[in-house]
Amino acid sequence: MDSNRTKKTEVCQPPKALIRSRDVKTYGMSRSSLANLVKKGRLVRIGRGLYANAGNQPSELRSMAQVAATHPNTVVCLLSALQFHGLTTQIPFELWIAIGNKARPPSLTYPPVKVLRFSNETLNYGLQTHLIDGVEVRITDIAKTVADCFKFRNKVGLDVALEALQGAWRSKTTTMDELWRAAKVCRVSNVIRPYLESLV
Repeated sequence: MDSNRTKKTEVCQPPKALIRSRDVKTYGMSRSSLANLVKKGRLVRIGRGLYANAGNQPSELRSMAQVAATHPNTVVCLLSALQFHGLTTQIPFELWIAIGNKARPPSLTYPPVKVLRFSNETLNYGLQTHLIDGVEVRITDIAKTVADCFKFRNKVGLDVALEALQGAWRSKTTTMDELWRAAKVCRVSNVIRPYLESLV
């Protein structure tokens, strides 16, 4: 079989909504075929080494997927996690992400990010993985997100933390035990205690 026939057998459309250039072999593609797909308008370059299927409508959460695709160790947190869980009226201009205390912060031109450093214990507690635009994105669960808001109340505002707590409780998407455990991990149990007691 000649080389031209071999090239035609390559996957011409990656299955995920987002694809990193370093992953092209996973889809049976070569770097040159990636460039050809861009020329043909089937892929769109949306960042350094990151491409999107031209036919896929980006979700409102595309920025989360975009960061996770290139920086899989980051965790979506605080205002952005609240937005994902539907627990805030705030629309954050930046994507709020957490990284480890010693981790190198992502170098991105887009989307704009707000980076916070967490200890290993708080970074890895209360995580959920969600598939967004074909990319696995790590996001803090509801209880941990609420506790984080109280921990970083000087950054997000106490009113936002209270809105998150009340919304989570009304929607019955978390329990008192889950909230209390998350508060202990985040070391804000004394801060959140009176607000938790007011709910029962």
